[in-house]
Amino acid sequence: MATGGIQPAASGGETRDAIIPPEPVTIRTLRRLRERGERFACLTCYDATTARWLERGGVPVLLVGDTAAEVVLGFKRTIDMPLEVLVALTAGVKRGAPRTLVMADMPFLSYTADDAEGVRNAGRFMTEGLADVVKVEADASQAGLVERMTRAGVPVCAHVGSRPQQAGLSGGYGAAGQTADAGARIVADAEALERAGAVLLLVEAVPDEVAAEVVARAQVPVIGIGAGPACHGQVLVLQDLLGMTDAAPRFAEPVAQLGVATQKAAAEWVRRVSAGRIGGRPYAMAPAESEKFRNQMAQRAE
Repeated sequence: MATGGIQPAASGGETRDAIIPPEPVTIRTLRRLRERGERFACLTCYDATTARWLERGGVPVLLVGDTAAEVVLGFKRTIDMPLEVLVALTAGVKRGAPRTLVMADMPFLSYTADDAEGVRNAGRFMTEGLADVVKVEADASQAGLVERMTRAGVPVCAHVGSRPQQAGLSGGYGAAGQTADAGARIVADAEALERAGAVLLLVEAVPDEVAAEVVARAQVPVIGIGAGPACHGQVLVLQDLLGMTDAAPRFAEPVAQLGVATQKAAAEWVRRVSAGRIGGRPYAMAPAESEKFRNQMAQRAE
């Protein structure tokens, strides 16, 4: 499999068919995969428990995305993601999947108002949030910010193409690079941000030929989402993959229907409780203690 030496778990508390990395996944790991022409998977994740299972499943990269605003907090826009919450979620994911490369999304206005503030907030994701990489939505005009973060020791993934944090400018989410000029600008953005020090590129919702050109020119691993098959890595929002969103984007093909399964499980629990059969194994007193307890309760009732 294309996960750079990830092997089945040998023993212990892992599930028998678990696939876990024998050593931590790093930027160096992803570079080796790129050099060997091996594709790697990435998924969003927002909590330690899910992170643990995704690591066991062999996913080498987890993105703690600002999509948590929508799928965790219930907002309708990613720009409503609070910085403090996302830092905490990132740390939880890393604690749940310590051998996985964890990438943190920098939320709306946490890095664009002022470069110095952006570097400080990126540093918080690295220290408090335990992140391995931070992701910023950027274009060529923000190469200076990426350069400052890099000089400070922060590994940056530069997100180009469709940038959800900019959706308000066009009235909603949508594809990017659908004209020759727009596609050329995205390629130029990717080149400028890589030159500024970005260790990864992420390209979203662009035509296949645009993503393929980014990949052809890049010297770093490129992760795609809705950007065709040419990218070295592919990421999806976990809830889209698991069939837990009511309207998944056109590029997301679910592999399970956990939304329906969860609904059925909830309905079954409602039925069990109504019928008075909650299942499981009850706690019990030793016979002598049980008798003593009954006697005490009887005395109190007199």
